[in-house]
Amino acid sequence: MQTEKKVLDADILIVGYGPVGAALGCLLGKYDIQALVIDVEADVLEHPRAIALDNEALRILQMTGLPEDSFEKVVLPKVRMWSQYFSDFSEINTTGSINGHPKLVTFFQPELERALRKQVGQCSSVQTMVSTELVSYDEHYDHIEALLRTSEGEHLKVRCRYLVGADGAKSMVRKSIGLAFTGKSHAEDWLIIDALNAPKSIDHLEFICDHRRPGPHMVAPGGRQRWEFMLHPGEDPKQMLRDESIAKLLAPWGSLSEITIERKAIYRSHSRCAKEFSRGRVFLVGDAAHITPPFAGQGLVAGLRDAANLAWKFSWVLKGRSPEAVLKTYSQERRPHAKAMILLARMMGKLVMPTNAVAAILTHGPVRASRLLPGLRRLTEEAQVKPANQFKKGFFLSTPKGAPAICGGQLSQQLVRKSDGEIVLSDDLFSQDFSLVGFGVDPLSNLSAEKRKMLEGAGISSFYVYSRGGNAGSAGSENSADNALEDIADNFVSRDSRGWVALVRPDCVVMGIDRIENLEVLLHKTKKYFLTASSAAVNNIAFA
Repeated sequence: MQTEKKVLDADILIVGYGPVGAALGCLLGKYDIQALVIDVEADVLEHPRAIALDNEALRILQMTGLPEDSFEKVVLPKVRMWSQYFSDFSEINTTGSINGHPKLVTFFQPELERALRKQVGQCSSVQTMVSTELVSYDEHYDHIEALLRTSEGEHLKVRCRYLVGADGAKSMVRKSIGLAFTGKSHAEDWLIIDALNAPKSIDHLEFICDHRRPGPHMVAPGGRQRWEFMLHPGEDPKQMLRDESIAKLLAPWGSLSEITIERKAIYRSHSRCAKEFSRGRVFLVGDAAHITPPFAGQGLVAGLRDAANLAWKFSWVLKGRSPEAVLKTYSQERRPHAKAMILLARMMGKLVMPTNAVAAILTHGPVRASRLLPGLRRLTEEAQVKPANQFKKGFFLSTPKGAPAICGGQLSQQLVRKSDGEIVLSDDLFSQDFSLVGFGVDPLSNLSAEKRKMLEGAGISSFYVYSRGGNAGSAGSENSADNALEDIADNFVSRDSRGWVALVRPDCVVMGIDRIENLEVLLHKTKKYFLTASSAAVNNIAFA
């Protein structure tokens, strides 16, 4: 007699417990969503893979609740591009910070994954199962039934509302829903070497753009360095992995008797993007949705953007605050930007690996010459060629003329002082729920107590940000002391922003913005995005 399989219930089943799946688990736990994360591996893979994060990625990790010191980072001051014909033909300035985080850091991926898993472990609504694989699933009109198998051969059933494939570039989940993974696999093989204790080190990221043997070189935490070398046509990958070959390549930085090789591998890069990032109740994140060449350092960063965009939408729909159609905006918002980052990486690849001397001169020469023109020099040195994380279509309103922030773009993060004197980064407050943020004006000042209560019932918090050294009550604030915030650096409240109110999503993207006198009109415009009690509350605020 066959025994009945154990049945588990979850709102979200995440297949894949790498950094993107773990980050998504953290965010769902933050919003108190019941999630189950599974992975076929028994533990974190103990070798480095992804190595670079930018300020956007660090901002998302902040949103997950990950403590700043939970994993080691090396802050890189610059990205240097070197050519045998023009020497340092381009340099990107990565000193300083954006939105409270360094512009560029390197890290050790296993350490980050362990930190994220530890954070997941603090989320009471999130369960994890390692050494467990997804066997199959059936999609129904209002749920999914999935069959899992553990390494011991036990079969389990999971009933969930939605399934997320965070299972990498060879995603079984993506294949199961039949989404094309369009793009190309590049012809070049690369040898990647992660090493410890090299006598000669650097403090930055450099690209050796020599057509004879191009590749990046960078420093990483724990005394690590990474080199990547492009293999020539006809070179035997197995031969290139031998110590004698590696010794020749690393000779400028030391001998193998001094250097400890931590990892060596041959890889081939790909530029691919799924036709859509979801189908029905199944969603894709990270490498399951898109893969990019490594030259822009955006592979993992793009996956973290996916997690931040999707998590709060799941929360809002599952809590009955927004219609299920809102989930369609995930692909609508994320896919164009993911494709833009792939194009940037391919453009960087053309600079890094010219095919011959003529191509190197024709490619690197104009870039070197552009440094003589201040406008073009700023474009490259300040990394302004990087596509802004800003959406053209999705879950937001149009931007009114003269607005100090763009709808569909992220609100900048600033330091603010709470009434108890604690200084915090603004995302720690604005990323919990929808937030109505008034700049130099209390967004509740024109609303009755009843309407303010309705706003709270709609799941929208309110904040009054006042100028440095100002008085929280100077604008007739109706906010509680906890919601009045002093703008420490006067970056939020300026002449241009004073009197404006922004409706900010939990991922800190501006959904709508208008002047305080148009607040009711702004709220009315958002009603199509909300359901039931939330919709009624917003409508009552606007028309009562």
